[in-house]
Amino acid sequence: MIPLYTTQQVRDADSYAINTLGIPSIVLMENAARSIYSALIEYANDFIKSKTVGLICGKGNNGGDGFAVARHLVNNGFKVIVISLGAEEELKGDALINFRIIKNLFNEYPESKLIVYQSIKDLSLLDNCEIIIDAMLGTGSRGVLSEPYKEIVEYVNKLDAYRVAVDLPTGLDLESASGEVIFNADLTITLSEFKTGLFYNKGYTHCGEIVKGSIGIGEEYYKKLHVDDYLIEPEDAFAGLPVKDLNIHKYSAGKVFVIAGSSKLPGASFFTTNTIMKSGAGACFLAFPNSIKILAQQKIESAIVFSYDDSSKGFLSANNLKEISEKIEWADVIAIGPGLGREEETQTAVREILRSYKSKKFVIDADAIFTLQNEEYKKVNLKGKILTPHHKEFADLIGIEIKELENNILTIGKNFAKENNCYLVLKGAPTIIFNLQGEAFINSAGNPGLAKFGSGDVLTGIIASFQAQSEDIEESLISAVYIHSLAADLLLNEKSEFGYTSNDLMEKIPYAIKFIINSFV
Repeated sequence: MIPLYTTQQVRDADSYAINTLGIPSIVLMENAARSIYSALIEYANDFIKSKTVGLICGKGNNGGDGFAVARHLVNNGFKVIVISLGAEEELKGDALINFRIIKNLFNEYPESKLIVYQSIKDLSLLDNCEIIIDAMLGTGSRGVLSEPYKEIVEYVNKLDAYRVAVDLPTGLDLESASGEVIFNADLTITLSEFKTGLFYNKGYTHCGEIVKGSIGIGEEYYKKLHVDDYLIEPEDAFAGLPVKDLNIHKYSAGKVFVIAGSSKLPGASFFTTNTIMKSGAGACFLAFPNSIKILAQQKIESAIVFSYDDSSKGFLSANNLKEISEKIEWADVIAIGPGLGREEETQTAVREILRSYKSKKFVIDADAIFTLQNEEYKKVNLKGKILTPHHKEFADLIGIEIKELENNILTIGKNFAKENNCYLVLKGAPTIIFNLQGEAFINSAGNPGLAKFGSGDVLTGIIASFQAQSEDIEESLISAVYIHSLAADLLLNEKSEFGYTSNDLMEKIPYAIKFIINSFV
């Protein structure tokens, strides 16, 4: 598991290096520049043919890093175009020192140019650059971009070039991973350590590949810091896999009861139920309306359909609670919600089930989450339970606009999980898990092909299955989320993101589990 740090923690590292270790700030900048240059050669080399690189450098230390990188590029045979957003008299400190160095150095390399930005026309000098490096603002970026940054970012984002961000893309607010106009990087070379805001929300969509640069203080300093946010690794998926004892039998291998499906939305329940069995559970029953049970019997592969008397209504009601109570008691885990429907009678039944079985493990999804809106969730004991909404479902659940959620995902998610003593799996790109202690675990696998009907139902199935097979809720939850996305990534070896379905995803789950096992055994 990779720890992720706040912007302030990384800023404090600079202060520690200067004031405690006694490293001059100009040395830190030089260390950063060397590491950025090395990363460029390692990760962007395939995009370098004519060795033409453009840099846009701001007035602060991020710009100073850019000026220093320009020197390394020129000294290694690159043609470099540097656009400075500050005139010499506007710069100070280490940025000014490195500006003056390349100003003098470029006298020896007439093909390279250093100009001070005056208007949008100056950006035409970047049109033929193979690589464009963003060294404009760094961690000082907050809120909506002002001019000229906005027009520069919009212009550069349209160019046919490989784009590299120094520390973070300009326009990305690291505190909330939000922004309106953001430099669209193919590669982000983040300095010191990985920062949380790079890996979710707009950071996830605008950073491209993320690698670490260095200011030269090593990792020991960071190991002493407290962190609440983590990036999930394949090792974590392996650690959370259920253990299969040699003397296991079908009822000790995990028992799941699925309360899902209705005449309007039967398919979701099939994805969830079949995935449960493909993820290793030993026994699974699907509670399904008797009037349409033939649909389930045709679609369910190895689980058993437990039909309840729906009086031909096609959905669950409170009248059925006595019928299904024995199976709720029997199960290690209850998965509730996919395709269940939103009829008032069904909502009443769901809330009654959650109130009546406080000590049972639940995975609450889709329509079951809908029933908890308007603060109904506060009337239900969610302790230890797992909720799996996507962004819109979660925003509706807690009564806020989705934009408010997306501009403050981590804080809102952490607060909800802590206040309700539950686990929150916020499905999205990427999926984020929040635990009872207010920690966040950001998934690092997956691709856009997951954005399809049924994908979330498959995730509910693997979560429920792993929960039934394990005593450790958190570890098995992390493993389930990662393996779900890994299955999608494995499908890219056979099909494009356009071509695979949620049925393909479900079928790939056993192979994803095997891939993880083979990688670490």
